[in-house]
Amino acid sequence: MESPHLPRQAPIDTHGNGGFRFAGMSHRGSLLCLPDGIWAWPVAAVAALTDEALAAVFARAGELDFFILGTGAEPWIMAVPLRERFRGAHISLDIMTTAPAVRTYNVMLMESRRVGAGLIAL
Repeated sequence: MESPHLPRQAPIDTHGNGGFRFAGMSHRGSLLCLPDGIWAWPVAAVAALTDEALAAVFARAGELDFFILGTGAEPWIMAVPLRERFRGAHISLDIMTTAPAVRTYNVMLMESRRVGAGLIAL
């Protein structure tokens, strides 16, 4: 992965119009929010959610208890093998559309939970 936009976690201030605002910055496209930073994420649709797209999440399994996946505007059910990867890594997974995913991520972050999020831009 390239260097992060921000080398720490931060709440997402707004979302929509194809991007996000956080920590006084804006980003067009999807975001991967992990304990050690916020990155541009080349996932524009759930069809691109593969082991490779989630490799950074699994690499941080010891730092995460929860991962929230924001699927864009439409709900989505993850295939069993990929869901099993989360279970095997001991990361609780919650999948929802992006708007509630942003809200849930922000609340869990404020609660100092060990949370990450993959947020597909709307």
